Amino acid sequence: MNIHEEIELQDCPCCGGAAMLEEENGWCWYVVCADCGAQTASLEYRTQEERPEAARKVAELWNTGKVLRGGFSD
Repeated sequence: MNIHEEIELQDCPCCGGAAMLEEENGWCWYVVCADCGAQTASLEYRTQEERPEAARKVAELWNTGKVLRGGFSD
């Protein structure tokens, strides 16, 4: 299963830019805007079984506009 193909991300709620689902060293997921740097909170997972669900949850945060940082300059 390729998580990146399974999950659909909406455009950035801040600038309308492209969103990217990112994994941090095999322990958490977050979504970031390629244009302005807006980002969600990181969502940690502890096992490979929890990994896909953590990715889906962070995508849901992004798609509902739950962004922590407004951009690169913040």
